[in-house]
Amino acid sequence: MNKRPINIIDSASDILRALQKGVFITTRNGDKVNSMVVEWGTLGNNWGRQVFVCYVRESRYTHEMLEQNPEFTVNIPVGEYDKRIFRVCGGKSGRDMDKVSELGLTLVEGSKVDVPAIKELPLTLECKVIYRQKEDHTLLPEDIRQRFYPAITTRNHDTDQDEHFIYFGEVVDAYVVE
Repeated sequence: MNKRPINIIDSASDILRALQKGVFITTRNGDKVNSMVVEWGTLGNNWGRQVFVCYVRESRYTHEMLEQNPEFTVNIPVGEYDKRIFRVCGGKSGRDMDKVSELGLTLVEGSKVDVPAIKELPLTLECKVIYRQKEDHTLLPEDIRQRFYPAITTRNHDTDQDEHFIYFGEVVDAYVVE
């Protein structure tokens, strides 16, 4: 499969527009590959490096996988794509199912990371985590805490109210799978 290189600065508006609807973060640990949908993130330039920053809740399988292998790919649909991918990757846990097999996704080995791209979501950023930090919700404005973390003190991870880890991934390669 061909990987057409892209300049992320030239593609930034497409990437950020896609992020508003959700992009896919793919991780690998050993022979397990998982992809989830994130809407919280951004592109940036930190420490003189191009980065993709994403927020992943502590309870997510993706967080567990990133702690084991601090590399990920950002996978972005281009044009029409099977909406089941969004429903499954955005609504099911990789702890409970193999999303790649369930959806029949085509994995394409990464060029500079040990995490695959996904042919069906062809715009790809390969990232290596250069910094991560647990979010301190107490520093957020009250309205944000109430909206996104109302039950944080219960530590009930099934309610989606646990804190996020913020991952800064240096973009080490960017391309479109063709």
